Amino acid sequence: MPTSFTERYESRKITTDQAGAAESAEFVYALRGVADENSARILAGSSTPSTYGDLVRKNISLEPVHVDTANLGACIWEVTVQYGVKDEPETGDPAVFSFDTGGGTQHITQSLSTIGKYAASGTAPDFKGAVGVTHDNVEGVDITVPVYSFSETHYLPAAQVTPAYKGTLFYLTGKVNNAGFRGLAAGECLFLGASGSQRGPNEDWEITFKFAGSPNRTGITVGPITGIAKKGWEYLWVRYADAEDTASNTLVKQPVAAYVEKVYEDGSFGSLGIGT
Repeated sequence: MPTSFTERYESRKITTDQAGAAESAEFVYALRGVADENSARILAGSSTPSTYGDLVRKNISLEPVHVDTANLGACIWEVTVQYGVKDEPETGDPAVFSFDTGGGTQHITQSLSTIGKYAASGTAPDFKGAVGVTHDNVEGVDITVPVYSFSETHYLPAAQVTPAYKGTLFYLTGKVNNAGFRGLAAGECLFLGASGSQRGPNEDWEITFKFAGSPNRTGITVGPITGIAKKGWEYLWVRYADAEDTASNTLVKQPVAAYVEKVYEDGSFGSLGIGT
């Protein structure tokens, strides 16, 4: 006799919350024609949906009503399938995003502009925006600069997270995007690394990717130096030299050159496997 899998009349016990949303559901079936429990469980899993509305399948339980190995057609199992609220992300689920625009700290030696100059007598020396000038040095000041920190948690299948893929994450850590990524132009996004854990033997991986964004800039002015351009994670520094300030008849430190340095290598973030 062929196997049969039929829903019983006492099936579909559903509970809801006060708003009427389903919290759990229970389906009961009669399974005939299968002698061993493992085969019965496999057939029950393939014969019932993994979701019921917004609920997900939580458990499949079997109770032998009658087992006759000599007569498979006489074997009967009561199968109970329980559904509940989804409480854990599954492989391929949408990523979880978080961000922080608190900014970062940068040491600068040059202001955007000098708002006021005051002297005990005569005219205050003009340092052309240099900050914290001493007799021998330009000390500067620490300020908060725009830094967009964000992270994404993805649930990747075990087949994707190979030793080679882990090596790719290691290689890309400390690299800057060589093409647009998450709305940031090339040069604006720095990959800070990833951390992950496998959610069980042969199960998927939960991996959190961390990034920081800093805007590309053009038209920067440093004292008398204009037209400076730098990408977000390039480093701008200023060379100072002694110059005569004729208004105050003083020898002062003033900017004479500006340099933009590349301090991070570029990388292809498409290799992260989480889209662009």
